[in-house]
Amino acid sequence: MEHAQGEEVGLEQSQMYCVQRPIYNQELLQGQLHRRQRTRQTLGQRLAHSCRCTSKKAKSHLYSFLPILKWLPHYPVRRYLFGDIISGISTGVMQLPQGLAYALLAAVPPVFGLYSSFYPVFLYTFFGTSKHISIGTFAVVSMMVGSVAVREVPDEMICLDSNTTNTTEILEFYSVRDAKRVQVAVALAFLSGLIQLCLGFLRFGFLAIYLTEPLVRGFTTAAAVHVFTSQLKYLLGIKTNRYSGPLSVVYSMVAVFSNITTTNIATMIVGLTCIVLLLIGKEINFRFQKKLPVPIPMEIIVVIIGTGVSAGMHLHESYKVDVVGNIPQGLRAPAVPDIGLIPAIFVDAVAIAIVGFSMAVSMAKIFALKHGYTIDGNQELIALGICNSVGSFFQTIAITCSMSRSLVQESTGGKTQIAGALSAVMVLLVIVAIGSLFEPLPQTVLAAIVMVNLKGMFKQFADVMHFWRTSKIELAIWVAAFVASLLLGLDYGLLSAVTFAMITVIYRTQRPKYRILGQIPNTDIYCDVEEYEEVKEYPGIKIFQANTSLYFANSESYARALIKKTGVDPAALLKARKKAQKRHAREIKAANEQRKKAVLKLTNDVEAGVKHEIASDDLPVNGKFADSSVHDMSPEEHEHFVEPKSDIHSLILDFTPVNFVDSVGVKALKSIIKEHNKVDIYVCIAGCSGPVLNELTRLNFFDKSVTRELLFHSVHDAVLACQMKDGSAAQAGSDL
Repeated sequence: MEHAQGEEVGLEQSQMYCVQRPIYNQELLQGQLHRRQRTRQTLGQRLAHSCRCTSKKAKSHLYSFLPILKWLPHYPVRRYLFGDIISGISTGVMQLPQGLAYALLAAVPPVFGLYSSFYPVFLYTFFGTSKHISIGTFAVVSMMVGSVAVREVPDEMICLDSNTTNTTEILEFYSVRDAKRVQVAVALAFLSGLIQLCLGFLRFGFLAIYLTEPLVRGFTTAAAVHVFTSQLKYLLGIKTNRYSGPLSVVYSMVAVFSNITTTNIATMIVGLTCIVLLLIGKEINFRFQKKLPVPIPMEIIVVIIGTGVSAGMHLHESYKVDVVGNIPQGLRAPAVPDIGLIPAIFVDAVAIAIVGFSMAVSMAKIFALKHGYTIDGNQELIALGICNSVGSFFQTIAITCSMSRSLVQESTGGKTQIAGALSAVMVLLVIVAIGSLFEPLPQTVLAAIVMVNLKGMFKQFADVMHFWRTSKIELAIWVAAFVASLLLGLDYGLLSAVTFAMITVIYRTQRPKYRILGQIPNTDIYCDVEEYEEVKEYPGIKIFQANTSLYFANSESYARALIKKTGVDPAALLKARKKAQKRHAREIKAANEQRKKAVLKLTNDVEAGVKHEIASDDLPVNGKFADSSVHDMSPEEHEHFVEPKSDIHSLILDFTPVNFVDSVGVKALKSIIKEHNKVDIYVCIAGCSGPVLNELTRLNFFDKSVTRELLFHSVHDAVLACQMKDGSAAQAGSDL
């Protein structure tokens, strides 16, 4: 067996290929290729083709817009239905407490969280392409909604005498305030949905790639801190205002700790007890996830226990524990969102639309990759846009994908969007039938649910060490997103983080890796000479590579790096030549003056009658004076002294990594070629891709001095051409 393996390894190592072909430059290669004949359509023809409607095209568009028409007729009932039912029930059980809890984050009454857990979830069944994500309320988005609602409708906006003790007036104050905040939250959902719809129809699903993973994780970690801080007052039963905008975390913490003496002990005990129970339940679910058929629904258990204890012990009346309060039974009639709020919340709506889409599409891609199907990013935008915009007419807040519920929906056997629809039906039953039973539920229970669900986000602090080991730039993005979102608020923090991420892209293109390549002996493979000992450079040839494109932002650094890496500065060589020429001119002038003096001396000596000595010592021999101070230089000395030269005769620019060039890059490239030609260094370009070649042609790179013969198909072609060119020049020099 070992012998056979050795033979196999030896066979693999001895496999070789040999190709015999001409040295291809771009001119020669294009001469041997024939372009395909393509008839260019006019604008009118393209418009007519895009607007032409056929039954096949209409069917394709319909299936794309309503994916349910494609998968529902082929739904395998026997294989999928039971898993979807179990998954739907499990997810619905989580939807109920999270809907109530996240409504508090959004600064609206809890019942609106239930509405948001029904309408959007049901709509996504028809329009969504992911089979496993759970749409509905989510902590980060709810927190962003709450920040806007509090900013637009602060407590100070509603007049209430601080000394009043009238319960009716206090309830009326809260009712008016909550109604106005609901209007803001609903308008925000409507506008963010419209933005998502527009982006989806315009095929802007690729925008999610600009929210890189370190940015999203840093942002969500900061959002977790915001959420945790906002829930402290509910956990402890402290009455403080809710803050939004820059430094809201600091103001909230200061408000809580300055009023820490007013903590409601009963509220705190209930909340801490719920936190302990939830943590124990999550730990059991994690440790025994393979043995448990479905996760233990600790959240709904805690809600039921909390409601029962509150109702039985009259916690609200006896211990002043804040409870959920009125939950109206049944669904509300549709109403048009307040359009007048749009100018004030437009920027926030854009942020919520992008964050919501980013969360949903990232989770959808994870599950699609795991289960072997594809999702359509543009259709996901459309689906979320419909869920938000249509749902807003039924008083829902902005929604997205929930990480925890999606994991439960997938792990409990969910196969299709049917599971999400069943979870929505469960929420509907609560709204129309038993919602009023949760009115005694303490708000501290909901705060405990929110805080425990932040556990996964707080684990993201470990990203700091991970990115420290892997990428300092990604670490900088994470830290910038976290700090900006923490201090400036989630909206401005996200904008700042995206801006910083863009700056890092510019920074990377401004500081690429520059390398000098050499050949692996007896191959056509070229690698970095500083990295591998076996790699050797050809004498007189430098191969320069930059792993970036050539455009206005880095053209100067490209030229500087070329000089530094190759050690050849054409401007310095030209300057040295000019200095040498001036010195040579001065030497010639001095020699001529010396010659005149010698001739004058010769004349004087002749007149004095000493011709014999002068003839023997100072007469010119073969047209030259014997005096060493005025002798002519040899051709080799003249060349070395007058025209300083580099040891390099050829320079190859490897354009294999170059994706594009612009007009500034083209000018810099032409300048490099012409300056090196002035000092007798031949410059050529290797590995230029078709799109880059088209850019060079369009930007008038080629002319009489810069032809396509300078472009070679590969680095090896360029090296062989440079060797032949140098050999021809050397032969011509020897012939002369």
